Amino acid sequence: MSTMWQGCLAHTDYFEMRSSGGHDYGVWVTTPPRYDPAAAQAPVVYVLDGNWAVGMTAPLIVTQLDPMQSIRPYVQVSVGYAGEEAEHWERLRNRDLVPPGEPIAKEYIDAVEMGVETGATTREQADAYLAELSDSRGDMFLDFLTDDLHPRIERDYGTAPSGHGLFGYSYGGLFSLYAWLTKSTFFESIGAGSPGIVNADSQVFARLQAMGDTLPATKLHVTFNERELLGDMAVYQNLAKNAATFLHRLTQRNGSVTDGTVASGPVTSALMHETHVTGLQASFLSYLRTCRAK
Repeated sequence: MSTMWQGCLAHTDYFEMRSSGGHDYGVWVTTPPRYDPAAAQAPVVYVLDGNWAVGMTAPLIVTQLDPMQSIRPYVQVSVGYAGEEAEHWERLRNRDLVPPGEPIAKEYIDAVEMGVETGATTREQADAYLAELSDSRGDMFLDFLTDDLHPRIERDYGTAPSGHGLFGYSYGGLFSLYAWLTKSTFFESIGAGSPGIVNADSQVFARLQAMGDTLPATKLHVTFNERELLGDMAVYQNLAKNAATFLHRLTQRNGSVTDGTVASGPVTSALMHETHVTGLQASFLSYLRTCRAK
């Protein structure tokens, strides 16, 4: 990285990579302080929405040196978009982070239309944003993370063979739930911050129903925000209510859900005192403290 960015994102490399599906991604790799894979290999924590999230999450790798509550070592891999596509990360994430076949909620369309009416976005931008949702391919993006990107990270950074994590926020949180529901054993823990379950007919409910009483062994930590639930925006109210409904249905299927910051079962949850926009960093810290504490 350039000298300017190195000062902000210490111990961080950047490269670009094309997926087997033909999409280009930007990848930031942040290694732990004094990381020496020859002495001790660290697992990977994949963080979604890298163009937005890397600046708020990668510096928190210093929590691994916190004497008051240290976090188990991990290599953070933040995944976003590269080149000219980086300017359009907000709409491209709809393609990659949303499960295939996910319905588009009316409240979500209304929120996008309100952006056009207020001048926050153009008609062309709004149409392109919604178009990505009509052919969402979260399945392909999950394959990219585990089958394309991870072998390169493992080879170039000498990471551990197991113990990996995944963190996503908003639609990234929806993707995290989708990844958890696939019952993949690739991730040891998954953080889903304010998961974008805007529609009550979301694919995550259907997948949870089909799963029956046997839940994945992978740890799952779900957070949502107080001001989403208590605010006056329907899209965020629905998101928070549906996240709570998802957790309730987990308990009905023999899920051990713990409210708080100490993990005592496969599924934990916490309420953040934030808005949807300001909640990302708090949610990531909650995931680290709950699922990756020493």
